[in-house]
Amino acid sequence: MPTIHCLNNISSHGTDQLPASYELTDDIKKATGILVRSAKMHDMEFGPETLAIARAGAGVNNIPLDRCAEEGIVVFNTPGANANAVKELVVATMIMASRNLIDGIQWCRDNAGDPEIATSVEAAKKAFSGSEIMGKKLGVIGMGAIGARVARAAIDLGMKVYGCDPYVSVDAAWNIDTRVNHVDTMDEIYKTCDFITVHVPALDSTKGMLGEAAFAKMKPGAVILNFSRDTLVDEAAMAKALEAGTVACYITDFATPAVMQMQNVMVTPHLGASTTEAEDNCAVMAVNELVDYIENGNIVNSVNFPAATLGSAEADGGRIAVLHKNVPNMVGQITNILGENGANIANMVNASRGDYAYTLIALDQPAEKAYIEAICAIGEVIRVRLIK
Repeated sequence: MPTIHCLNNISSHGTDQLPASYELTDDIKKATGILVRSAKMHDMEFGPETLAIARAGAGVNNIPLDRCAEEGIVVFNTPGANANAVKELVVATMIMASRNLIDGIQWCRDNAGDPEIATSVEAAKKAFSGSEIMGKKLGVIGMGAIGARVARAAIDLGMKVYGCDPYVSVDAAWNIDTRVNHVDTMDEIYKTCDFITVHVPALDSTKGMLGEAAFAKMKPGAVILNFSRDTLVDEAAMAKALEAGTVACYITDFATPAVMQMQNVMVTPHLGASTTEAEDNCAVMAVNELVDYIENGNIVNSVNFPAATLGSAEADGGRIAVLHKNVPNMVGQITNILGENGANIANMVNASRGDYAYTLIALDQPAEKAYIEAICAIGEVIRVRLIK
């Protein structure tokens, strides 16, 4: 009987999707699958029965991806499940900054005891005069699930949107509004746009991407929005750009000690995905990914193994899943073993991702234990699983 361990509070909308044959367990060492949101997992040990970890969210910095791959544990995330929540917060804070709403609201609170506030506000409001976003230029760096939604919403609000993402997938490209002005380099966004919002993952190549060199190319008085990761911004360079007026306002969802010392910043306490709807969506998606992998061997939205699917295993005579290193002749060795044992392959998919690969095989007849033992003996095989 498969067992699932929840490291964080996971929405019941997700756990209710588990088949009746599944059980929740408090013992992570005995879990077939693990559901997690923000819990730090780098120092955790996993049991031999753990097949997969699903992160109810997009970022996976809290999970030891390489170690999981070495142990034959597939790690999933839920891209796009919280995209609308983040989009709404980006648009909301962009408008708040443009209209100077926070300072205006604070003035009202500070003068709450003034019996003549209805009159004095007429003189005070001049200090909080803002500007409209309609007609302004927004640069979107990263046109994935969130970036594409932000771009579409901004266009609908009357902004002129420029998008840059040289690595956007074919599927994501279909979701990009045709009204977005595609540009090839971020430099074009820096020199053109009044607002710049970044929606890229935290990688070695993106760390500090918004730094001194980028700020030097921007239009004076640009507004920067960062709802992706704090490490994308060089905080020392940002502080200098704010002091010099190169950047008029920095809006971020990441409260760090350095950011909280800066002037002209709008900081939210990591609220991007903090809506009931987003948490429900992420939980449902994470559970479905776990169940599909456990029941069928299908991998969708993994961050440490390649995508590979053969649909439902119900109609197969047998199904075998092999996680292995991405080295030559692995498929040949696996299929030779099956052929030598008289097993007929009805369908097969093999895919690789970096150092790792995955082979999923549907057979015409039930798989036998002898197949599994022989495949396990192949060098560079990490894990073999008899699904059916």
